[in-house]
Amino acid sequence: MDSEMTGLGISHPTDGSNELSNSADVEGFGGIGVQDEDLAFIDSIENILDLNEDEYPVFTLAKNKARFLRMLTWYKNKETWLDVAPISGVSKLFKQQSKELEGIRANKLDYEMELETGTLTPSQRSYRRDELKMCKVQEKMAVHLIAKMQVKIKSGRR
Repeated sequence: MDSEMTGLGISHPTDGSNELSNSADVEGFGGIGVQDEDLAFIDSIENILDLNEDEYPVFTLAKNKARFLRMLTWYKNKETWLDVAPISGVSKLFKQQSKELEGIRANKLDYEMELETGTLTPSQRSYRRDELKMCKVQEKMAVHLIAKMQVKIKSGRR
């Protein structure tokens, strides 16, 4: 079943209780279709930085896979940097990430709404689904980093 799931864009193991349809017409998660259970998987992850490479979300476009890997590296480096960073640098990054998070969430909402309209061609749906996945992943990583920065800022000001 894992090889079938890989073809559907799912890179994580399941217990087989959630049979998937290969039909793009089947509606499910947020009106986007059961076919892309990767979106639900992303929502269930606590920290994307802890995933093994074989658990990474699958992207239709190679450029998004590369973008994801660059983003993952950037967030991992920032998390490592937090251990030695001065409070002023952490505060500055906190403000930048908080502002960026607003933009990420706005884009995510736009992609969700476009996918729910049902007026997109299959290639447009695929592109929007990839972008939605990218937004969800980036949002998760940003929220995790912001939470770590909050702890660092609070502990540094005592």
